Amino acid sequence: MSGNEMKYIQEAFDTNWIAPLGRNVDKFEEELCEYVGVEHGLALSSGTAAIHLALKYFGVGPGDYVFCSDLTFAGSCNPILYQYANPVFIDSEPESWNMSPIALEKAFEWAKKENKMPKAVIIVDLYGQSADYDSLLPICERYGVPVIEDAAEALGATYKGKKCGSFGHVGIFSFNGNKIITTSGGGMIVSNDEEAIKKMRFWATQSREPAKHYEHKEVGYNYRMSNICAGIGRGQLEVLDERILAKKEVRDRYDKGFESLPLSLMPIPAVSASNYWLTVIILNNNSSTTAADIIGNLESNNIESRPIWKPMSLQPIFNECISFTHCEKSFGNELFINGVCLPSGSELTLEVQESIINNIKGLF
Repeated sequence: MSGNEMKYIQEAFDTNWIAPLGRNVDKFEEELCEYVGVEHGLALSSGTAAIHLALKYFGVGPGDYVFCSDLTFAGSCNPILYQYANPVFIDSEPESWNMSPIALEKAFEWAKKENKMPKAVIIVDLYGQSADYDSLLPICERYGVPVIEDAAEALGATYKGKKCGSFGHVGIFSFNGNKIITTSGGGMIVSNDEEAIKKMRFWATQSREPAKHYEHKEVGYNYRMSNICAGIGRGQLEVLDERILAKKEVRDRYDKGFESLPLSLMPIPAVSASNYWLTVIILNNNSSTTAADIIGNLESNNIESRPIWKPMSLQPIFNECISFTHCEKSFGNELFINGVCLPSGSELTLEVQESIINNIKGLF
């Protein structure tokens, strides 16, 4: 916590606005949209709920197809199943580890041939870093398919000077407890399409019609963010840029500490500015030390680390889904096998980080 949150939480208590309504909700939507450079926002209970509403808005239903980044968390694609649709997974490319334009083009060519054109494309900004939108968006535009930008991990990151979350027809953010800022649990959907946000706001409040009594003509959801959680978000948003700088320092120290080892950090393209949410390393193919060795050794010293996301196409629940690779083999699978997510908190002390670096160096 930044220390600023209690001011807004106290305001919610003092005004007796505890429900998913109130000044904090309105101001959090307004302040985040101003930060990202998008006109309209809708604060919700999670980023997953935001993706669900976006898919519903784009008319995704039973039997439809949705393209989605393969290297991501399940929250990016589970909502496709909520709508009884079919995910098609798109591999990553080496330059940013995000969606591959080559694999995306392959998928569209297949879809056109098989008459299975997607209703939407979900592009994920992985680990706080933007995808290559100058390459990806023209492909989607050529086929007339809307883009949902899953920027859950990338609040504050930019691509060619423009904030992540502002590239798709809609953008998605998560404020889960592990994100760069948190509301304890929550998310937001943003868009320059005012009608889209209005419709999703209607669905998110149980699709209640504007009548004196409770009138419902459509299926709705209990997806709104509480005024207390929004207050936490307002306090967090005030220190977002400080968090990004602190996380950059963490990454820079890892980069310097590992410069002699057979590994590399997640690359940052020259046109992008990451928010450095997680520092991620990938071992060289000729390394005798494995990702499992690093994770196990750190754990034995009470240091938590994680493998890179297991690609969705490898998950048992999605093993019958179609996927398209960047090259002959999946680049995302290679990252999963050889990659490690390191402790990256904005309050990570120099002493603790040096112990992590020395622990890893000792394995080589």
